[in-house]
Amino acid sequence: MDAVNETRITEFVFLGLTDNWALEILFFMAFSVTYMLTLLGNILIVVTTVFTPRLHTPMYFFLSNLSFIDICHSSVTVPKMLEGLLLVRKTISFDNCIAQLFFLHLFACAEIFLLTIMAYDRYVAICAPLHYTSVMNMRVCVQLVFALWLGGTAHSLVQTFLTIRLPYCGPNVIDSYFCDVPPVIKLACTDTYLTGMLIVSNSGTISLTCFLALVASYMVILVSLRKQSVEGRQKALSTCSAHFMVVALFFGPCIFIYTRPDTSFSIDKVVSVFYTIVTPLLNPLIYTFRNEEVKSAMKHLREKQVFFMKSCT
Repeated sequence: MDAVNETRITEFVFLGLTDNWALEILFFMAFSVTYMLTLLGNILIVVTTVFTPRLHTPMYFFLSNLSFIDICHSSVTVPKMLEGLLLVRKTISFDNCIAQLFFLHLFACAEIFLLTIMAYDRYVAICAPLHYTSVMNMRVCVQLVFALWLGGTAHSLVQTFLTIRLPYCGPNVIDSYFCDVPPVIKLACTDTYLTGMLIVSNSGTISLTCFLALVASYMVILVSLRKQSVEGRQKALSTCSAHFMVVALFFGPCIFIYTRPDTSFSIDKVVSVFYTIVTPLLNPLIYTFRNEEVKSAMKHLREKQVFFMKSCT
């Protein structure tokens, strides 16, 4: 054990998305704009929800929490990736790599649980509207959000423990642009088959189970919509279609990556881009531009801001 500790590596080297300098500059510009839009869009949703009383409902409470998680989730990987795109040698210290891995899984798992809770919220609203205010009151919503953070923390601690307990004394090149469990444990100086199976049973089971639960809830909602009025059916379909679009874009890559042990494909990095960079941007775009109530609230806040600025001058 002492010999292993003495030769323990202190940093990892990322291969990044590509070794083509021209493509790296192109990716830097594209992902910089994407990241800024992600931050602005999600911050706008949080601010709009907080300062608009009529949006103080369970659906928008969960939506603002989703935006907050997306801000955190993208900020775990994107800044380091942007830095790496400008560097020839892309490195990260061992401790920072483990920290990035921990927070990546914390926010990703929190988002998985939150999307599942949001589906349950829509299920109650559409299938049991008379009981909605009693079932989904604010106290219950806060308890659900607290529970999802506990669940995300527990999941992330398990993933981090399974990774950090392994000896790392040889290769230190990660074929990715961020630290995640699958590419990191491949560098361990020991057999990782059992660890890989435990990771799949944890991450893979959570992703697949929540996704199946979501699909089941939407199937029940679609069946129940036959009893709704035309106007109610259209409104419910608009909300649920936006939600399911986000679910498919987020869960698809997660299931693809975390349900197969000790296997990697060249397309993994492209798939990872979707749930670490693209999806956090699509959430505000989908929910904002498809939701008249949110757009109206944003317009009202803008008018109040303009009026306040004029009154101050």
